[in-house]
Amino acid sequence: MAKIILTGDRPTGRLHLGHYVGSLRRRVELQNSGEFDKIFIMIADAQALTDNFDNPGKIRDNIIEVALDYLSAGLDPEKVNIFIQSEVTELTELTFYYMNLVTLSRLERNPTVKTEIQMRNFETSIPVGFLNYPISQASDITAFKATTVPVGDDQLPMIEQAREIVRKFNSTYGEVLVEPDALLPNNSVCSRLPGTDGKAKMSKSLGNCIYLSDTPEDISKKVMSMFTDPNHLKVSDPGSLEGNTVFTYLDAFCKDEHFEKYCPDYKNLQEMKDHYQRGGLGDVKVKRLLINVLEDELAPIRARRAEYEKNIKGVYDILKKGTDAAKKEAAQTLSEVKAAMKINYFEDPSLLEGWQEKYNG
Repeated sequence: MAKIILTGDRPTGRLHLGHYVGSLRRRVELQNSGEFDKIFIMIADAQALTDNFDNPGKIRDNIIEVALDYLSAGLDPEKVNIFIQSEVTELTELTFYYMNLVTLSRLERNPTVKTEIQMRNFETSIPVGFLNYPISQASDITAFKATTVPVGDDQLPMIEQAREIVRKFNSTYGEVLVEPDALLPNNSVCSRLPGTDGKAKMSKSLGNCIYLSDTPEDISKKVMSMFTDPNHLKVSDPGSLEGNTVFTYLDAFCKDEHFEKYCPDYKNLQEMKDHYQRGGLGDVKVKRLLINVLEDELAPIRARRAEYEKNIKGVYDILKKGTDAAKKEAAQTLSEVKAAMKINYFEDPSLLEGWQEKYNG
């Protein structure tokens, strides 16, 4: 069986460090690993409309932003297919068929959906499209017969629901669809990077993000305002690592060589942590290290983005080519699904032969 990846992001704004450590950096590693036969990266504009239906311009405007972030982070259009979800209309048709395989109560029990409903204050008025999101995601995954879906812990219920849909379909109509496996981040710190304010989630709406396209000045300003240990009032005070956003970011990005380059007082991050915990190390010094570490990570990304921004037509063509490839793949799966469900009326010659025999003898 071919090894296939399906993953993607909602185009509701520029991508930030949470996206980068949670999925984007890993995607680049996976693309370069040579382990996978096909990789599909979806710009999930249709899913983004489920809670932005009244502001479609926001989605349209951010398609190119997300594409630029993908390419500047290192995704290679020669190795992956980057596509726009709404342009692959086969996904919508698959969703419609899968809706018959899931009960309303099962959708409402999905922990991810329940959390998202609370976050968006949809408790009293849930858009059907939003509640239908797990089925739509199952359509996206199965359309490409994805064997692997990189996700964070919070998305595991969505993958399990997709697996349930696959099992239900295959047991009802025959073995057509492939059950996907979740691929979790290989660094627990990267499963969900907190916001700069210390809140559990980095979110555009909360204004606590560091974006991949941020300038050095933006990065410095945001890091210097980061949440640390509120009880670490003096340099001499012992500091706590728990909930300390600066050290969480260092866990995600810092390497031993950064200390030789920027902070030779320490051999590695553990030495710095030990010093901070026993007292005598100020937050400003730790933050200055983080600024340098992040700049090392983001400077090449920013430079690649600047080059791609000079040729937006080329980026548009990459999206068109990737979408055409995705549409071809999804169309093949849809054809197999309709054949299994016996609704491929004009593609099954035996149907006409049976009708003729029934009515003409």
